[in-house]
Amino acid sequence: MAITTVAEYIAQFPPEIQEILVRVRKLIQETLPEAEETIKYGMPTYFYKENLVHFAAAKKHLGFYPTPVTIENFAEALSPYKTSKGAIQFPFTKEIPYDLIQEMTRWRWQQVAKQDS
Repeated sequence: MAITTVAEYIAQFPPEIQEILVRVRKLIQETLPEAEETIKYGMPTYFYKENLVHFAAAKKHLGFYPTPVTIENFAEALSPYKTSKGAIQFPFTKEIPYDLIQEMTRWRWQQVAKQDS
């Protein structure tokens, strides 16, 4: 059965991973109250006029997908982490940088909100 909600997505993981995912979900919801929460590409996605951010749990890391331009903008802060054009890997063996995730999410929102004015 295909996963259709973020709650279903989170529920499929072990409790210690669920705890991280719930926290990331909550901070994104608080930062992007106008965004629609959905599942796209098989992962939690926050959409407002376009995809803003996605996150996903992998075997050994939290994947965060805030778009390539966001990763470029936060390159210095992200230097301790493995990144690619559109993805960041936050290893589960290290403290998850929730403040940085929130800062990138807020920055991403500001980029899209500017298009409204």
